[in-house]
Amino acid sequence: MDRGSERDTTPGRGAADTDAGRIPLAVIVVDRGGLVSHWSSGARRLFGVTREEAVGRPAGDLLPVSGALPDQLRGEAMPDAYEAYDGEPNDPAEHGGSGDGDLDPGPDLEASLGGRTSFATAGRARLTMPRQGEPDGGPEPDPERLDVLWWAYPLVGPGPARLLVLAADAVRLRAERGYDDETAERIAPGFARHTELPAFDELERRLPEILPNMGPGLSGRIVSQVLELGYPVLEFSQFERVPVTPYWGVPRRLGRTLADPAENVVPRQRTPVARTVPLGAERDLEYVAVRERLEFLNEVSSGIGSSLDLGETIREVTSAAVPRFADFAGTHLRAAVLAGEGFPDGPPDASTVMFRVWVEHNDEPGRWDDTVPVGEAFAFPEHTPFYQCMVTGDPVLVPKVTDELSERISGQFEKRDLRPLIGGRSLLIVPLKARNVVLGFMVLMRRPDRPEFDDMDRTTGAELAARAGLVLDNARMYTYQENVADTLQDSMLPQVTPRMAGCDVATRYLPGTLLGRIGGDWFDTIKLPGSRTALVVGDVMGHGLNSAAMMGQLRTAVQTMATLETPPAQLLRNLDDLARRLGDNYLATCLYAVYDPIRGEVTLANAGHIPPVLVRAEDGTSELLDLPTGAPIGVGGVPFEAARIRVAPGDRLVLCTDGLVEVRGSDIGEGLAALCESAAHPAASMDAACDTIIRALNTRGGRKDDVALLMARLNGIPAEHVADWRLDNDAREVGRARRLVREQLLAWGLPEPVETAELLVSEVVTNAVRHAEGDRIGLRVVRTDALLFEVTDDEPTLPAMITAGPGDEYGRGLRVVSRLAREWGASATGHRKTVWFEQSVTGTH
Repeated sequence: MDRGSERDTTPGRGAADTDAGRIPLAVIVVDRGGLVSHWSSGARRLFGVTREEAVGRPAGDLLPVSGALPDQLRGEAMPDAYEAYDGEPNDPAEHGGSGDGDLDPGPDLEASLGGRTSFATAGRARLTMPRQGEPDGGPEPDPERLDVLWWAYPLVGPGPARLLVLAADAVRLRAERGYDDETAERIAPGFARHTELPAFDELERRLPEILPNMGPGLSGRIVSQVLELGYPVLEFSQFERVPVTPYWGVPRRLGRTLADPAENVVPRQRTPVARTVPLGAERDLEYVAVRERLEFLNEVSSGIGSSLDLGETIREVTSAAVPRFADFAGTHLRAAVLAGEGFPDGPPDASTVMFRVWVEHNDEPGRWDDTVPVGEAFAFPEHTPFYQCMVTGDPVLVPKVTDELSERISGQFEKRDLRPLIGGRSLLIVPLKARNVVLGFMVLMRRPDRPEFDDMDRTTGAELAARAGLVLDNARMYTYQENVADTLQDSMLPQVTPRMAGCDVATRYLPGTLLGRIGGDWFDTIKLPGSRTALVVGDVMGHGLNSAAMMGQLRTAVQTMATLETPPAQLLRNLDDLARRLGDNYLATCLYAVYDPIRGEVTLANAGHIPPVLVRAEDGTSELLDLPTGAPIGVGGVPFEAARIRVAPGDRLVLCTDGLVEVRGSDIGEGLAALCESAAHPAASMDAACDTIIRALNTRGGRKDDVALLMARLNGIPAEHVADWRLDNDAREVGRARRLVREQLLAWGLPEPVETAELLVSEVVTNAVRHAEGDRIGLRVVRTDALLFEVTDDEPTLPAMITAGPGDEYGRGLRVVSRLAREWGASATGHRKTVWFEQSVTGTH
């Protein structure tokens, strides 16, 4: 009688005793190049090679294949291992084998590794593994012999994975079943259609657990192909064929009572009782369980915290638990943590709002989307295990959620039936803490078909949460610091008005890519008397808060001196003196330009900054302006010079910081040439022109510094839009000033602002006549988008608003101007001052 008739090998007979199929598995995935891409902890224990050593190496150097291993590791093929194929989906007879249980060796693992088979194969190989020598230099120990069972699944589809290999130690499996050698019980690997196995749907759900840690896409594709090619089973000479089920940690102690050899002729009906454990085996199993959990925690620690992005860290932490440790994981965080705010104040309570920030599970996709939606915010009710974990900061373990408990928990949540989610499951809630403050918690659950959470799992979950809490807090602090830096940087950058008198302005600011978001680059536009505009770009050397603080001080100083009409060269000298008084480490570059749209000229002074680019509207050419280059601000002892450049309406002036043109490993001249070329590119608008420059220079790569870019289109003001008169220092000239303004506005076709303009001009000219010492007073009206009125006299003392009493005859003029004008101001230059105000062309405020 052949071996096939010695027992009934009908797939699944007696398979309800799945404990016989519980076996530690080595799981390996091989890519299309024949290299190992996944190497499980079980593979490390079986073959003695760590994951770091295995990944990226040829699989033939590590696995028991014919002719691929060193002599001491070569596998001896066992022909009778292939009779497990008889009558199965991948019958060897279909692939050239006899299929009758003879000594036909069938395919080997080397053929699968070489991609020469398109079907699943299985077999056995014996390995001779050298043992470690004695520490004291004693005699070489006898080599260790391994009897390896393996299953190989070819993989198809996108991605580099080509082959899935499962391997197990047959010697250990026989020993755990109480047999000393192969003569007592022979074990062979094989396949079965999973639909022919009892409880095949549970096996299908648990199949991902035997896979190494990988993404759900690859895992799902592998599972579907394994089910299609044949579920891995074990054939025992004493029992029937049973499916392989995942093994992790300490196995359940319930199982078969081992029969006497005399009783093995006809298997008797057995009931689950306590398994007979060999002497010392239970201690070994507990050691293995502890080691498994430590390896799991080590893998989690190396897999989380790869990014300081809070959202990415949350997803990493939640996904790390599924499916290896739990079937469901949901992470909840306090609002302050999620928003990247400061450290939460005090412990949470019944009013603390928690956000469900991520959910991971291995149930059907979308099954829990409505019950536990991501992004939901609510306060957890009291008298629930979630609240208990949150307020105590201790893990909460519920080995099995009974119907009564699920009813009670679900009843605490209005309009939310949690019973289908938690009923019958094992529940573990672990706090996410940092610096002894609860930041949130993680809900972990296992389905009823998995071992319930125990005290060891509670310790493992708590350690997982402790490491996750530290990583989350690091991400929270980074997010908080980044928010502070963004707020500080945004507060220091000006809100530039896109239309100034006689020019249009567009700006861009890009934070540093490698050195943090906060830096010392700045730009500014400042309105000056006479319809002039000051254009400023500066760069404080260095990065971080110190540079940003210095930038704020220098920017404020420039604004103050500009409004006092300090000439460009003198302004830079004053700024240099200020920087040296503030400290020895205050160094910055600065380019200061004043555009006069009436005269059509720009006056510039440079303190160590890169030169600006001028794009001529007439022919579209661009050039770097050749300016006297002074030393950076803060060096001291170096004179600054100003240069005056004639410009035409439509010309564009481009100012930027060196972060735009400097790239590591490239000459700055290349960047300046690229700036000139991109600045001359035609664009539909100023914003489009700025974007063109940014795109052109950012494509070179390697930028790490922050960037400030300011572009001004110098439109000029036509002569017919400027009216200028000279008045005598005589009270009778006040009436003449009103008449001149009325006639000019009517000539421009602007009747609406006439009445208000007459009143305000009358007040300002009256003040000049009353306080000026010279003989002449200047009056000018400039028409742009608004009306600008300027009155100039020979008295340098700036006017000030005063409080006028009910009986006072004077003191109300500037209050009237302040109330009716859109803007107003005064500046002094030498022995002269100018009082100006703006009015809308419609005459309204």
